[in-house]
Amino acid sequence: MIDYKAARTKMVDNQIRTTDVTSHEVLDAFLTVAREEFVPAAAKPLAYIDDDIQLVPGRYLMEPSPLAKLIQLADVVATDVVLEVGCGTGYASAILSKLGSSVVAIESDATLAATATETLSRLGYDNVAVVVGDLEAGYAPEAPYDVVFVHGAVEFVPDALLAQLRDGGRFVVVEGYGNASQARLYIKEGGHVSERTVFNTAVKPLPGFRKAKEFVF
Repeated sequence: MIDYKAARTKMVDNQIRTTDVTSHEVLDAFLTVAREEFVPAAAKPLAYIDDDIQLVPGRYLMEPSPLAKLIQLADVVATDVVLEVGCGTGYASAILSKLGSSVVAIESDATLAATATETLSRLGYDNVAVVVGDLEAGYAPEAPYDVVFVHGAVEFVPDALLAQLRDGGRFVVVEGYGNASQARLYIKEGGHVSERTVFNTAVKPLPGFRKAKEFVF
């Protein structure tokens, strides 16, 4: 019988604290949310490994360390309304819901969205709303958001997503694929968006978010 609480503590101590995650709120959220509830049944024994976990073909629950670093970068406070793009089964949604006021979690895969809705509801995360839709389009009906968090790597950031950011808001995303990918923070101030690269990382890509190929004559 696996002691998941002990595994969770070990994950935080050995995988997250050791990679410059120092926010007490973020560490507490990772200690509180039961990661094993958000993975397929066959993967439960592996819930706390230092790796991505496949949810369905082509979709993954992000490895704990980069996920924690990205969430810390978002600097979510208790009054924030958060949009999570590509929520999968809802694990990061649950983490973000412990930090902010409410979370809108958009997912393009209807089966994953249904799983996320059931799991979050069963575990009492009542301040998360899961919606099915195009990830690149975000979810305009509830915009603007204080934080937009993209759960996976993308090739580019669509203007539609940046447009849903409130003035003073933060947008956290990993741009690029494989070892060339970088965590970036976009900030909107006075209607203008600035960006900076914060750290290098490698996370699995989200579907879509590909630049249109240009024809060369």
